[in-house]
Formats: sequence, structure tokens, C-alpha cells
Amino acid sequence: MSVGSYAQAVALARTEDRALVEVEREGSRAVVRLNDPERLNPLSTALTVQLRIALTELSGDSAIRAIVLTGADPAFSAGGDLRMMRDVAHPMVDEDADGATGAWEWIRNEFGAIAKLITRTDKAFIAAVNGAAAGVGLSFALACDMIVASEQARFVPAFGRIGLLPEVGQSWLLTRRLGYQRAFELFATGRHLSGREAYELGLANAVVRHDQLMESASRWCEQLDRLPGHVLKMMKPLLRNASDMTWEQAIAMEEFAEPMCFTTDAHRQAVAELLAREA
Repeated sequence: MSVGSYAQAVALARTEDRALVEVEREGSRAVVRLNDPERLNPLSTALTVQLRIALTELSGDSAIRAIVLTGADPAFSAGGDLRMMRDVAHPMVDEDADGATGAWEWIRNEFGAIAKLITRTDKAFIAAVNGAAAGVGLSFALACDMIVASEQARFVPAFGRIGLLPEVGQSWLLTRRLGYQRAFELFATGRHLSGREAYELGLANAVVRHDQLMESASRWCEQLDRLPGHVLKMMKPLLRNASDMTWEQAIAMEEFAEPMCFTTDAHRQAVAELLAREA
């Protein structure tokens, strides 16, 4: 199929019969695994569309509270697929009568939609970074609510080396976490960060032995599962937006949110239990 538009790229992706994204459900959590390990789980058209569909389905599942995003060893994701750039993105830009807007649609409606879903859904997302997380793959990991890194993890802001700029929110995420100069250094040099370095810089919540990665992610899910349902749902948007608000805006948001918590059975039962211990 000749690919000259965004619609054709999606249609081509849907012809793939291999399962490039695996979903495992266990109680209130799900593990989503990028599964093209021989190629280091690149974000091809097919894998990307399958990932968007899988995450969209999970985000609408009321039984799921936490989603672990990982890759099949040895990588998390090599990022944007070079073959896709050559065979899809370049023809799309060159042949589409609408010029580069077809590529814009792909970036917005596929890559961007996945990042926005991770940040906006009320599910908790935990990235279990098992190997190299590069380019857009790194953007997806950074968008998650928590990151657990294997000692074999590599954080790779690789855009500059192939003549591209940071995308899918990565410039925003890294400059806020690392500061401008350190983020500039990483983008300019493409320097790889180990899992240990990512943890020390505050990009990861934990770094663990490789064989303990999924167990560690599971323990985080268990801790989140202990929270009352409304706390997780309300906490995520509160914290996500706080860094871009003034102090006055943030405290006003908290003032409106807190009274709703007083109306819940979970809050009242917890208060009663604590008071009973004091009696």
C-alpha cells in the first residue's frame, strides 16, 4: 500500500496481524508490554496504533486502577521506527497535497494521543523501564506517574542525532525535572542516562535489579491499590496541574476538592478507625 496520508498510515497499521502489544490483566492492574523485541520495540505504525487502542480500552475499564507500561527484553522502546520515517513519514510529507499536516496528524493523533491518555486518565501509570527508552519511547515513560528503572535501563533523548527535535512533551517534562541547562545538555549530546543516573537525577522513583523490575512495579501497584478509589482519581489531576499554577490557584483547587472527600465512606471509616485506636 502506498502511504501518502495519515489515514493511509493508520489503514496500513491495521493490516498487521502480529500482536505487537501484549496486555495482561490481574485484578485491578494491567501490564502493557511492547512486543517487538528483535527490533527493540520500535514505535512502528502497527505497534503505535495497537498501543493506542490497548490503552484506550484499559482507560475505560472501571476495574483497572493501575497500568504498568514496559517492553519485552532487551528494550523498553527504541523510539520512532526508522523504517516508518523512511517509508511512511517522508512520503507523507512529500506526496500529501496537504504537505506536512499528515505527519502532524500522526504525531498528534497517535503519539500525542498516547501521551495525553497516560497523563489525563485517572488510572495510575507506572513505567517499568527494562532497557533502552529512546526518543518517543522515552517520552511515554516520562509521561507516566511513576518510573521504576532496571539497572539495565537507558534513558536516551536521541532526537538530535537524527535531525529531529524533542517531541510528545519531552522538552516540557525534562526541563521541569532537570532544569534548562541539564536538559539542554542531554538533548544536545544525546547522552545516555543509566537507570542509576536517572534515579539520582529524580527521573525515576526507584532503580532495582533487572530480575526484580516487574516485582517492584507490582509492589507499587499494591500500594496504590490501598488508596481509596476517589483519592487516586482526584490526586492525579491535582498534582499534574499544580506545577503550572500559581500558589493561589493551587490552594483554591485544593479548597474545592477537599470538601468532596469529607462526603465519602472511605474517609469517614478511616477517621472512625483512628479515633477508636485512641479510645
